[in-house]
Amino acid sequence: MKTQLLGFLCAATVIAYLQRSALSVPSKAIEGELGLTAQDMGLVWLAWYAGYAAFQLPAGIVTDRLGSKSALILFAVLWSTLTAIVGAATGFIELCVLWGAMGVAQAGIFVCATKAIGATFPRTEQAFASGALACCMAGGAALSQFVTGRLFGPLSWQEILVVYAVPGLVWASAFAYFAPSPEPRLRPEPEPDAAPSPAPAPAPVPWSRLLTDRNMVLLCAQQFQRAGAVALFFTWFPRYLQETKGVSVASSGGLAAWPLLAGMLGGLLGGTISDWLLVRTNKARLSRQGLAASATAVCALVSLAAFYAETAGAAVALISVAAFCGYASGVSAYATALSMGGKRVAPVFATMNMAGNIGAGMFPFAVGHLVGGTGNWNLTLLLFGGMFAGSAVCWSLLNPKGTLFEEPE
Repeated sequence: MKTQLLGFLCAATVIAYLQRSALSVPSKAIEGELGLTAQDMGLVWLAWYAGYAAFQLPAGIVTDRLGSKSALILFAVLWSTLTAIVGAATGFIELCVLWGAMGVAQAGIFVCATKAIGATFPRTEQAFASGALACCMAGGAALSQFVTGRLFGPLSWQEILVVYAVPGLVWASAFAYFAPSPEPRLRPEPEPDAAPSPAPAPAPVPWSRLLTDRNMVLLCAQQFQRAGAVALFFTWFPRYLQETKGVSVASSGGLAAWPLLAGMLGGLLGGTISDWLLVRTNKARLSRQGLAASATAVCALVSLAAFYAETAGAAVALISVAAFCGYASGVSAYATALSMGGKRVAPVFATMNMAGNIGAGMFPFAVGHLVGGTGNWNLTLLLFGGMFAGSAVCWSLLNPKGTLFEEPE
């Protein structure tokens, strides 16, 4: 059951990132066709992340009510349908609204996935499962960059979005028919002659505790900065290569895939190493906090080196190292949220993920304004490295041990 479920969750992750990264390679052409500026395009990406972030907590409520399987099927059908519809936009407002609506629909994917992992995998395997998802996030985005770079030209960006919607609908059908339900039955079936017992009311989430706990605040702060920096790969990175290194649209898609492929490896190895350290030492400070703080510090340093790189190859190689370490550190955040959440994983993870996606939305928005105001695309890398440095500081102060709430009976 574990392997089958994880396979479905990984496939959903690849498809979601294939779709959400689809506007990055043709962004310059979209601007020209719809009469947009770089600032406008930054607002389009901000709209996606704003919708995604705003609906993390509602998605957690829906997931708790429906169960992770039913909720994920609903979300996948909605976000795939909206992906196809986005191409109907004829101007800035329509593109913002439709792309933002797609972000709303995708908001529940990792709330559902994390709840399913928490219900299915033991603590010593949760970082590996989270790492597999991180690997597939990068893999889906890399696939999107590479394939979009090849398809754009023979197909319009609108037609590419329609093509990308199909796998999501196919996945939802397969998941509905073949995937196991990860949540265990809460109570035994009543005897045939017995009156059915009412379902126990879920205990309310203590939001004041969730929003004021020092470690939860630090977990959200590191996620705001780390996820914000990683958003470069889904938004402006192909355009950065086009503008600063003089590469073609098709070449930028291929080059932009390399950091994401490195991120795939980082996510998978990061989860494996983190679980190995936890098993060997039983120390969350080393296996979760230590790994993440070290990895994000390396990200900041190599990003600074990439700022001075003169060729596209050198810049991509250095940023690939940053991507490897950035994805490796992200696994620790997922595993820490699972541990802190206990039996209330959905609200804890949703809060952390909401913070991350606020950062991810602010990054492309800030880049659009930096570039619009200065014309200097190289400043993108300074912002990228600075956010990783801030994430490293947060991890150095965070204590990943323990559960945030008292566990309900």
